[in-house]
Amino acid sequence: MIDLSPLHTEIKRLIRASGPMPVRRYMELCLWHPQHGYYISRDPLGREGDFTTAPEVSQMFGELLGLWAASVWKAIGSPQSFHLIELGPGRGTMMSDALRALRVLPPLYQTLSVHMVEINPVLREKQKATLTGLRNITWHERFDEVPDGPCVILANEYFDVLPIHQMVRQETGWHERVITLDDEENFIYDAAADPTPGFEALLPPLIKAAPVGAIFEWRPDTEIMTLARRVRDQRGAALIVDYGHVRSDVGDTFQAIARHSFADPLKTPGLADITAHVDFDALSRAAEAVGARAHGPVTQGEFLQRLGIETRALTLMQKASHEVSEDIASGLKRLIGGGRGGMGELFKVLGISDPGIPMLAGLSDDKTE
Repeated sequence: MIDLSPLHTEIKRLIRASGPMPVRRYMELCLWHPQHGYYISRDPLGREGDFTTAPEVSQMFGELLGLWAASVWKAIGSPQSFHLIELGPGRGTMMSDALRALRVLPPLYQTLSVHMVEINPVLREKQKATLTGLRNITWHERFDEVPDGPCVILANEYFDVLPIHQMVRQETGWHERVITLDDEENFIYDAAADPTPGFEALLPPLIKAAPVGAIFEWRPDTEIMTLARRVRDQRGAALIVDYGHVRSDVGDTFQAIARHSFADPLKTPGLADITAHVDFDALSRAAEAVGARAHGPVTQGEFLQRLGIETRALTLMQKASHEVSEDIASGLKRLIGGGRGGMGELFKVLGISDPGIPMLAGLSDDKTE
Protein backbone atom coordinates (compact mmCIF):
# COMPACT_ATOMS: atom_id res chain seq x y z
CA MET A 1 0.00 0.00 0.00
CA ILE A 2 1.22 3.53 -0.79
CA ASP A 3 1.61 5.70 2.29
CA LEU A 4 -0.67 8.73 2.03
CA SER A 5 1.17 11.04 4.42
CA PRO A 6 4.49 11.25 6.28
CA LEU A 7 2.68 10.42 9.52
CA HIS A 8 1.18 7.31 7.88
CA THR A 9 4.71 5.93 7.50
CA GLU A 10 5.66 6.84 11.06
CA ILE A 11 2.58 5.23 12.65
CA LYS A 12 3.07 2.05 10.63
CA ARG A 13 6.66 1.91 11.89
CA LEU A 14 5.51 2.31 15.49
CA ILE A 15 2.88 -0.44 15.13
CA ARG A 16 5.39 -2.83 13.60
CA ALA A 17 7.84 -2.10 16.42
CA SER A 18 5.49 -2.07 19.41
CA GLY A 19 2.27 -3.78 18.35
CA PRO A 20 -1.30 -2.47 18.06
CA MET A 21 -1.75 1.19 19.00
CA PRO A 22 -4.60 2.44 21.24
CA VAL A 23 -7.02 4.81 19.50
CA ARG A 24 -6.05 7.49 22.00
CA ARG A 25 -2.37 7.32 21.00
CA TYR A 26 -3.26 7.34 17.30
CA MET A 27 -5.45 10.43 17.73
CA GLU A 28 -2.75 12.14 19.76
CA LEU A 29 -0.16 11.56 17.02
CA CYS A 30 -2.51 12.66 14.25
CA LEU A 31 -3.22 15.97 15.93
CA TRP A 32 -0.08 16.79 17.91
CA HIS A 33 2.91 14.98 16.36
CA PRO A 34 5.82 17.49 16.60
CA GLN A 35 6.47 17.52 12.84
CA HIS A 36 3.38 16.11 11.13
CA GLY A 37 0.49 16.77 13.55
CA TYR A 38 -2.61 18.37 12.08
CA TYR A 39 -2.75 21.20 14.64
CA ILE A 40 0.96 21.94 14.72
CA SER A 41 1.54 24.00 11.57
CA ARG A 42 -1.63 24.81 9.64
CA ASP A 43 -4.71 27.01 9.65
CA PRO A 44 -7.62 24.54 9.41
CA LEU A 45 -10.41 27.14 9.59
CA GLY A 46 -12.78 28.76 7.16
CA ARG A 47 -13.92 28.16 3.62
CA GLU A 48 -10.41 27.32 2.42
CA GLY A 49 -9.75 25.04 5.38
CA ASP A 50 -11.44 21.92 6.71
CA PHE A 51 -14.15 23.27 9.02
CA THR A 52 -15.86 26.46 10.23
CA THR A 53 -16.43 27.35 13.88
CA ALA A 54 -19.19 29.50 15.37
CA PRO A 55 -17.06 32.70 15.63
CA GLU A 56 -16.39 32.47 11.88
CA VAL A 57 -20.12 32.12 11.20
CA SER A 58 -21.14 35.41 12.85
CA GLN A 59 -19.70 38.20 14.97
CA MET A 60 -22.71 37.82 17.27
CA PHE A 61 -21.28 34.66 18.81
CA GLY A 62 -18.13 36.32 20.15
CA GLU A 63 -19.97 39.48 21.15
CA LEU A 64 -22.40 37.55 23.32
CA LEU A 65 -19.61 35.53 24.92
CA GLY A 66 -17.85 38.79 25.74
CA LEU A 67 -20.97 40.11 27.45
CA TRP A 68 -21.34 36.77 29.23
CA ALA A 69 -17.81 37.23 30.60
CA ALA A 70 -18.85 40.69 31.84
CA SER A 71 -21.78 39.14 33.71
CA VAL A 72 -19.35 36.81 35.50
CA TRP A 73 -17.10 39.75 36.37
CA LYS A 74 -20.08 41.51 37.95
CA ALA A 75 -21.18 38.34 39.76
CA ILE A 76 -17.83 38.06 41.55
CA GLY A 77 -17.82 41.68 42.68
CA SER A 78 -16.19 43.51 39.74
CA PRO A 79 -12.56 42.84 40.75
CA GLN A 80 -9.91 45.39 39.77
CA SER A 81 -7.87 42.71 38.01
CA PHE A 82 -9.52 40.21 35.68
CA HIS A 83 -8.18 37.67 33.16
CA LEU A 84 -10.04 36.72 29.99
CA ILE A 85 -8.55 33.42 28.82
CA GLU A 86 -9.24 31.53 25.60
CA LEU A 87 -8.13 27.96 24.95
CA GLY A 88 -7.42 27.13 21.32
CA PRO A 89 -8.43 30.56 20.01
CA GLY A 90 -8.42 29.81 16.27
CA ARG A 91 -7.73 32.98 14.28
CA GLY A 92 -8.58 35.28 17.20
CA THR A 93 -11.98 36.10 15.73
CA MET A 94 -13.99 35.26 18.83
CA MET A 95 -11.71 37.23 21.14
CA SER A 96 -11.78 40.23 18.80
CA ASP A 97 -15.58 40.22 18.79
CA ALA A 98 -15.74 39.69 22.55
CA LEU A 99 -13.40 42.62 23.23
CA ARG A 100 -15.38 44.89 20.92
CA ALA A 101 -18.50 44.14 22.97
CA LEU A 102 -16.64 44.71 26.24
CA ARG A 103 -15.61 48.24 25.27
CA VAL A 104 -19.07 49.35 26.42
CA LEU A 105 -17.90 48.58 29.98
CA PRO A 106 -14.82 50.78 30.52
CA PRO A 107 -14.33 49.77 34.19
CA LEU A 108 -13.87 46.16 33.04
CA TYR A 109 -12.21 46.77 29.68
CA GLN A 110 -9.50 49.03 31.13
CA THR A 111 -8.43 46.49 33.77
CA LEU A 112 -8.79 43.40 31.59
CA SER A 113 -5.82 41.24 30.64
CA VAL A 114 -6.24 38.77 27.78
CA HIS A 115 -4.48 35.41 27.64
CA MET A 116 -4.45 33.22 24.52
CA VAL A 117 -3.41 29.58 24.98
CA GLU A 118 -2.16 28.41 21.57
CA ILE A 119 0.60 26.05 20.43
CA ASN A 120 0.16 26.47 16.66
CA PRO A 121 2.63 29.12 15.37
CA VAL A 122 0.62 29.72 12.18
CA LEU A 123 -2.54 30.46 14.14
CA ARG A 124 -0.63 32.55 16.68
CA GLU A 125 0.45 34.90 13.89
CA LYS A 126 -3.11 35.13 12.58
CA GLN A 127 -4.37 35.86 16.10
CA LYS A 128 -1.80 38.64 16.49
CA ALA A 129 -2.88 40.14 13.16
CA THR A 130 -6.57 39.95 14.14
CA LEU A 131 -5.93 41.53 17.54
CA THR A 132 -3.35 44.09 16.44
CA GLY A 133 -3.55 47.37 18.31
CA LEU A 134 -5.25 45.85 21.34
CA ARG A 135 -3.19 46.13 24.49
CA ASN A 136 -2.48 43.72 27.27
CA ILE A 137 -2.64 40.43 25.33
CA THR A 138 -0.27 37.57 26.20
CA TRP A 139 0.21 34.25 24.41
CA HIS A 140 0.96 30.98 26.22
CA GLU A 141 1.70 27.46 25.07
CA ARG A 142 0.11 25.95 28.19
CA PHE A 143 -2.82 26.90 30.39
CA ASP A 144 -0.73 26.61 33.57
CA GLU A 145 1.41 29.54 32.35
CA VAL A 146 -1.53 31.96 32.78
CA PRO A 147 -1.04 34.02 35.96
CA ASP A 148 -3.38 33.61 38.92
CA GLY A 149 -6.36 35.85 39.49
CA PRO A 150 -10.11 36.10 38.89
CA CYS A 151 -10.93 34.96 35.37
CA VAL A 152 -13.25 33.77 32.67
CA ILE A 153 -12.03 30.85 30.57
CA LEU A 154 -13.56 30.36 27.11
CA ALA A 155 -13.19 26.97 25.40
CA ASN A 156 -15.03 26.80 22.06
CA GLU A 157 -14.47 23.53 20.17
CA TYR A 158 -11.52 22.71 22.41
CA PHE A 159 -12.50 19.52 24.22
CA ASP A 160 -13.56 17.62 21.07
CA VAL A 161 -9.94 17.35 19.91
CA LEU A 162 -8.60 16.05 23.21
CA PRO A 163 -7.69 12.39 22.52
CA ILE A 164 -10.21 9.73 23.55
CA HIS A 165 -9.93 6.17 24.75
CA GLN A 166 -12.32 3.79 23.03
CA MET A 167 -13.39 0.67 24.90
CA VAL A 168 -15.14 -2.31 23.29
CA ARG A 169 -17.51 -4.50 25.31
CA GLN A 170 -16.73 -8.20 24.86
CA GLU A 171 -17.86 -11.34 26.67
CA THR A 172 -14.73 -11.12 28.84
CA GLY A 173 -15.13 -7.45 29.77
CA TRP A 174 -14.14 -4.05 28.38
CA HIS A 175 -11.14 -4.11 26.04
CA GLU A 176 -9.18 -1.10 24.78
CA ARG A 177 -9.86 -0.46 21.09
CA VAL A 178 -6.64 -0.42 19.10
CA ILE A 179 -5.40 0.21 15.57
CA THR A 180 -3.24 -2.35 13.82
CA LEU A 181 -2.25 -3.42 10.29
CA ASP A 182 -3.96 -5.95 8.04
CA ASP A 183 -2.18 -8.21 5.54
CA GLU A 184 -2.09 -5.37 2.98
CA GLU A 185 -0.62 -2.88 5.48
CA ASN A 186 -3.87 -0.94 5.86
CA PHE A 187 -4.84 0.46 9.25
CA ILE A 188 -7.75 -1.46 10.81
CA TYR A 189 -9.49 -1.50 14.19
CA ASP A 190 -9.05 -4.32 16.67
CA ALA A 191 -9.33 -4.84 20.42
CA ALA A 192 -6.63 -5.50 22.99
CA ALA A 193 -6.29 -9.19 23.79
CA ASP A 194 -6.98 -8.75 27.50
CA PRO A 195 -9.73 -6.73 29.19
CA THR A 196 -8.81 -3.61 31.17
CA PRO A 197 -8.81 -4.67 34.85
CA GLY A 198 -11.42 -2.96 37.03
CA PHE A 199 -12.71 -0.71 34.26
CA GLU A 200 -16.37 -1.65 34.68
CA ALA A 201 -16.38 -0.57 38.32
CA LEU A 202 -15.91 3.06 37.20
CA LEU A 203 -18.82 3.13 34.76
CA PRO A 204 -22.29 4.66 35.11
CA PRO A 205 -25.09 2.04 35.28
CA LEU A 206 -26.27 2.75 31.71
CA ILE A 207 -22.82 1.90 30.33
CA LYS A 208 -22.44 -1.20 32.50
CA ALA A 209 -25.59 -2.60 30.87
CA ALA A 210 -24.26 -2.11 27.32
CA PRO A 211 -24.39 -5.14 25.00
CA VAL A 212 -21.41 -7.04 23.60
CA GLY A 213 -19.91 -5.07 20.73
CA ALA A 214 -20.77 -1.66 22.19
CA ILE A 215 -18.11 1.06 22.10
CA PHE A 216 -17.65 3.51 24.98
CA GLU A 217 -15.49 6.61 24.63
CA TRP A 218 -13.86 8.46 27.49
CA ARG A 219 -11.30 11.18 28.02
CA PRO A 220 -9.03 11.60 31.04
CA ASP A 221 -10.36 14.23 33.47
CA THR A 222 -7.07 16.15 33.67
CA GLU A 223 -8.08 19.16 31.55
CA ILE A 224 -11.53 19.74 33.01
CA MET A 225 -10.27 19.30 36.57
CA THR A 226 -7.50 21.84 35.94
CA LEU A 227 -10.06 24.39 34.72
CA ALA A 228 -12.43 23.59 37.59
CA ARG A 229 -9.73 23.99 40.24
CA ARG A 230 -8.68 27.28 38.70
CA VAL A 231 -12.14 28.87 38.90
CA ARG A 232 -12.78 27.25 42.29
CA ASP A 233 -9.65 28.76 43.82
CA GLN A 234 -9.25 32.03 41.90
CA ARG A 235 -12.92 33.03 41.46
CA GLY A 236 -14.60 33.12 38.09
CA ALA A 237 -16.06 30.73 35.54
CA ALA A 238 -15.28 28.65 32.48
CA LEU A 239 -17.57 28.31 29.46
CA ILE A 240 -17.27 25.16 27.36
CA VAL A 241 -18.98 25.11 23.95
CA ASP A 242 -18.68 21.97 21.86
CA TYR A 243 -20.59 19.27 20.04
CA GLY A 244 -21.48 16.24 22.06
CA HIS A 245 -24.03 14.51 24.27
CA VAL A 246 -25.58 15.52 27.56
CA ARG A 247 -25.52 12.08 29.19
CA SER A 248 -22.78 9.46 29.11
CA ASP A 249 -23.68 6.75 26.63
CA VAL A 250 -22.15 4.21 24.27
CA GLY A 251 -21.46 4.93 20.61
CA ASP A 252 -18.61 5.45 18.17
CA THR A 253 -18.12 9.17 17.38
CA PHE A 254 -14.46 8.97 16.32
CA GLN A 255 -14.39 10.92 13.05
CA ALA A 256 -12.27 12.90 10.61
CA ILE A 257 -13.20 16.06 8.74
CA ALA A 258 -11.40 17.34 5.64
CA ARG A 259 -12.60 20.09 3.30
CA HIS A 260 -15.87 20.38 5.23
CA SER A 261 -16.76 16.72 4.64
CA PHE A 262 -16.45 13.58 6.73
CA ALA A 263 -13.43 11.41 6.00
CA ASP A 264 -12.04 8.09 7.19
CA PRO A 265 -9.86 8.82 10.26
CA LEU A 266 -7.57 5.91 9.36
CA LYS A 267 -6.79 7.04 5.80
CA THR A 268 -4.77 10.26 6.00
CA PRO A 269 -3.31 10.72 9.49
CA GLY A 270 -2.05 14.24 10.05
CA LEU A 271 -3.91 15.63 7.03
CA ALA A 272 -7.45 15.77 8.44
CA ASP A 273 -9.02 17.03 11.64
CA ILE A 274 -9.83 14.13 13.98
CA THR A 275 -12.40 14.62 16.72
CA ALA A 276 -14.91 12.83 18.91
CA HIS A 277 -18.05 14.04 20.63
CA VAL A 278 -17.74 15.56 24.08
CA ASP A 279 -19.35 13.78 27.04
CA PHE A 280 -20.79 16.74 28.97
CA ASP A 281 -22.04 14.47 31.74
CA ALA A 282 -18.46 13.34 32.40
CA LEU A 283 -17.21 16.95 32.36
CA SER A 284 -19.83 17.99 34.92
CA ARG A 285 -19.06 15.08 37.23
CA ALA A 286 -15.32 15.74 37.10
CA ALA A 287 -15.73 19.46 37.81
CA GLU A 288 -18.04 18.86 40.74
CA ALA A 289 -15.69 16.17 42.09
CA VAL A 290 -13.08 18.86 42.78
CA GLY A 291 -15.55 21.26 44.38
CA ALA A 292 -16.56 23.51 41.48
CA ARG A 293 -20.16 24.12 40.40
CA ALA A 294 -21.49 22.90 37.04
CA HIS A 295 -24.19 24.90 35.24
CA GLY A 296 -26.13 23.23 32.42
CA PRO A 297 -25.46 21.96 29.88
CA VAL A 298 -27.99 23.54 27.56
CA THR A 299 -28.03 23.53 23.78
CA GLN A 300 -26.11 26.29 22.01
CA GLY A 301 -29.33 27.51 20.46
CA GLU A 302 -31.04 27.89 23.82
CA PHE A 303 -27.97 29.53 25.37
CA LEU A 304 -27.61 32.15 22.64
CA GLN A 305 -31.34 32.87 22.62
CA ARG A 306 -31.30 33.42 26.38
CA LEU A 307 -28.44 35.87 25.90
CA GLY A 308 -30.48 37.83 23.35
CA ILE A 309 -28.95 36.85 20.01
CA GLU A 310 -32.20 37.44 18.12
CA THR A 311 -32.46 41.00 19.42
CA ARG A 312 -28.80 41.58 18.53
CA ALA A 313 -29.41 40.26 15.02
CA LEU A 314 -32.34 42.64 14.50
CA THR A 315 -30.23 45.57 15.70
CA LEU A 316 -27.47 44.72 13.25
CA MET A 317 -29.90 44.19 10.38
CA GLN A 318 -31.50 47.60 10.88
CA LYS A 319 -28.19 49.26 10.06
CA ALA A 320 -27.14 46.93 7.25
CA SER A 321 -27.68 46.61 3.52
CA HIS A 322 -30.06 43.97 2.21
CA GLU A 323 -27.19 41.65 1.29
CA VAL A 324 -25.51 42.00 4.70
CA SER A 325 -28.88 41.53 6.43
CA GLU A 326 -29.29 38.23 4.62
CA ASP A 327 -25.84 37.15 5.85
CA ILE A 328 -26.78 38.08 9.42
CA ALA A 329 -30.04 36.10 9.19
CA SER A 330 -28.19 33.13 7.70
CA GLY A 331 -25.59 33.22 10.50
CA LEU A 332 -28.31 33.44 13.13
CA LYS A 333 -30.10 30.44 11.68
CA ARG A 334 -26.92 28.38 11.62
CA LEU A 335 -25.94 29.27 15.19
CA ILE A 336 -29.30 28.52 16.83
CA GLY A 337 -31.02 26.17 14.37
CA GLY A 338 -31.11 22.41 14.12
CA GLY A 339 -31.05 20.13 11.12
CA ARG A 340 -28.39 19.87 8.44
CA GLY A 341 -25.72 22.54 8.91
CA GLY A 342 -27.33 23.87 12.09
CA MET A 343 -25.23 24.13 15.25
CA GLY A 344 -27.99 25.02 17.69
CA GLU A 345 -28.89 21.50 18.83
CA LEU A 346 -25.74 19.47 18.23
CA PHE A 347 -23.57 21.94 20.18
CA LYS A 348 -23.96 22.18 23.94
CA VAL A 349 -22.84 24.80 26.45
CA LEU A 350 -21.57 24.02 29.96
CA GLY A 351 -20.55 26.51 32.62
CA ILE A 352 -18.12 25.73 35.43
CA SER A 353 -17.78 28.23 38.28
CA ASP A 354 -16.57 28.70 41.78
CA PRO A 355 -19.20 27.52 44.28
CA GLY A 356 -20.05 31.11 45.23
CA ILE A 357 -21.76 31.81 41.90
CA PRO A 358 -25.31 30.40 42.14
CA MET A 359 -26.28 31.11 38.52
CA LEU A 360 -24.58 31.88 35.23
CA ALA A 361 -26.27 33.88 32.47
CA GLY A 362 -27.88 31.70 29.82
CA LEU A 363 -27.46 28.49 31.79
CA SER A 364 -29.50 26.50 34.24
CA ASP A 365 -28.73 23.55 36.47
CA ASP A 366 -31.28 21.42 34.63
CA LYS A 367 -29.82 18.93 32.17
CA THR A 368 -31.24 19.12 28.66
CA GLU A 369 -32.93 16.02 27.35
